[in-house]
Amino acid sequence: MKPVIVDMLRAHLITASLAAMCIQVILLLSLPLFDVSESSLESLPFRLAAMVSIVCGVALTRQIASMSFSRALQSHHATFRTPASKGAMVSVASNCPLRELVILHLRFSGRSFELVKA
Repeated sequence: MKPVIVDMLRAHLITASLAAMCIQVILLLSLPLFDVSESSLESLPFRLAAMVSIVCGVALTRQIASMSFSRALQSHHATFRTPASKGAMVSVASNCPLRELVILHLRFSGRSFELVKA
Protein backbone atom coordinates (compact mmCIF):
# COMPACT_ATOMS: atom_id res chain seq x y z
CA MET A 1 0.00 0.00 0.00
CA LYS A 2 1.26 3.48 -0.82
CA PRO A 3 2.49 5.59 2.11
CA VAL A 4 0.01 8.35 1.21
CA ILE A 5 -2.93 5.96 1.54
CA VAL A 6 -1.58 4.63 4.83
CA ASP A 7 -1.26 8.21 6.13
CA MET A 8 -4.83 9.03 5.03
CA LEU A 9 -6.21 5.90 6.68
CA ARG A 10 -4.24 6.58 9.85
CA ALA A 11 -5.65 10.12 10.07
CA HIS A 12 -9.21 8.86 9.64
CA LEU A 13 -8.77 6.01 12.13
CA ILE A 14 -7.21 8.22 14.80
CA THR A 15 -10.03 10.74 14.38
CA ALA A 16 -12.63 7.96 14.65
CA SER A 17 -10.88 6.62 17.75
CA LEU A 18 -10.95 10.04 19.40
CA ALA A 19 -14.64 10.41 18.55
CA ALA A 20 -15.36 6.98 20.06
CA MET A 21 -13.39 7.89 23.18
CA CYS A 22 -15.43 11.10 23.60
CA ILE A 23 -18.66 9.11 23.27
CA GLN A 24 -17.44 6.66 25.90
CA VAL A 25 -16.57 9.44 28.34
CA ILE A 26 -19.98 11.04 27.87
CA LEU A 27 -21.67 7.68 28.43
CA LEU A 28 -19.62 6.88 31.53
CA LEU A 29 -20.61 10.22 33.00
CA SER A 30 -24.26 9.81 32.04
CA LEU A 31 -24.69 6.33 33.53
CA PRO A 32 -24.89 7.47 37.16
CA LEU A 33 -26.40 10.88 36.38
CA PHE A 34 -29.37 9.72 34.30
CA ASP A 35 -29.76 6.24 35.76
CA VAL A 36 -29.16 4.50 32.42
CA SER A 37 -29.04 0.71 32.62
CA GLU A 38 -25.96 -1.02 31.30
CA SER A 39 -28.06 -3.44 29.27
CA SER A 40 -29.30 -0.56 27.10
CA LEU A 41 -25.69 -0.01 25.98
CA GLU A 42 -25.65 -3.48 24.42
CA SER A 43 -28.74 -2.99 22.23
CA LEU A 44 -28.66 -2.73 18.45
CA PRO A 45 -30.16 0.81 18.34
CA PHE A 46 -27.46 2.05 20.69
CA ARG A 47 -24.70 0.45 18.63
CA LEU A 48 -26.11 1.99 15.44
CA ALA A 49 -26.38 5.38 17.14
CA ALA A 50 -22.78 5.09 18.33
CA MET A 51 -21.60 4.19 14.83
CA VAL A 52 -23.51 7.11 13.29
CA SER A 53 -22.05 9.43 15.96
CA ILE A 54 -18.52 8.32 15.14
CA VAL A 55 -19.05 8.82 11.41
CA CYS A 56 -20.58 12.25 12.04
CA GLY A 57 -17.65 13.13 14.32
CA VAL A 58 -15.15 12.27 11.59
CA ALA A 59 -17.17 14.19 8.98
CA LEU A 60 -17.40 17.23 11.27
CA THR A 61 -13.66 17.08 11.95
CA ARG A 62 -12.96 16.89 8.21
CA GLN A 63 -15.17 19.93 7.63
CA ILE A 64 -13.51 21.97 10.39
CA ALA A 65 -10.05 20.99 9.13
CA SER A 66 -11.03 21.98 5.59
CA MET A 67 -12.26 25.38 6.74
CA SER A 68 -9.03 25.85 8.72
CA PHE A 69 -7.00 25.07 5.60
CA SER A 70 -8.99 27.60 3.57
CA ARG A 71 -8.44 30.20 6.28
CA ALA A 72 -4.71 29.46 6.38
CA LEU A 73 -4.53 29.89 2.60
CA GLN A 74 -6.29 33.25 2.85
CA SER A 75 -3.98 34.46 5.62
CA HIS A 76 -0.91 33.14 3.72
CA HIS A 77 0.08 30.83 6.57
CA ALA A 78 -0.22 28.02 4.03
CA THR A 79 0.91 28.32 0.42
CA PHE A 80 1.32 26.00 -2.55
CA ARG A 81 4.94 25.61 -3.65
CA THR A 82 3.84 24.58 -7.14
CA PRO A 83 0.57 25.33 -8.95
CA ALA A 84 -2.47 24.22 -6.93
CA SER A 85 -3.01 20.75 -8.32
CA LYS A 86 -3.74 17.46 -6.56
CA GLY A 87 -0.06 16.57 -6.12
CA ALA A 88 1.19 20.04 -5.17
CA MET A 89 3.43 20.47 -2.13
CA VAL A 90 1.94 22.75 0.53
CA SER A 91 4.12 24.88 2.80
CA VAL A 92 2.67 25.51 6.26
CA ALA A 93 4.15 28.27 8.43
CA SER A 94 5.26 27.23 11.89
CA ASN A 95 3.44 30.22 13.40
CA CYS A 96 0.09 29.32 11.83
CA PRO A 97 -2.53 29.48 14.61
CA LEU A 98 -4.49 26.59 13.03
CA ARG A 99 -1.42 24.52 12.12
CA GLU A 100 -2.65 21.25 13.64
CA LEU A 101 -5.99 21.41 11.82
CA VAL A 102 -4.31 22.44 8.56
CA ILE A 103 -1.95 19.47 8.77
CA LEU A 104 -4.88 17.21 9.62
CA HIS A 105 -6.68 18.41 6.48
CA LEU A 106 -3.58 17.75 4.41
CA ARG A 107 -3.32 14.25 5.87
CA PHE A 108 -7.04 13.62 5.22
CA SER A 109 -6.66 14.70 1.60
CA GLY A 110 -3.35 12.91 1.00
CA ARG A 111 -1.38 16.03 0.09
CA SER A 112 2.30 16.37 0.88
CA PHE A 113 3.36 19.26 3.08
CA GLU A 114 6.34 20.83 4.75
CA LEU A 115 6.65 23.04 7.82
CA VAL A 116 8.52 26.27 7.25
CA LYS A 117 9.67 28.89 9.72
CA ALA A 118 7.85 32.17 9.28
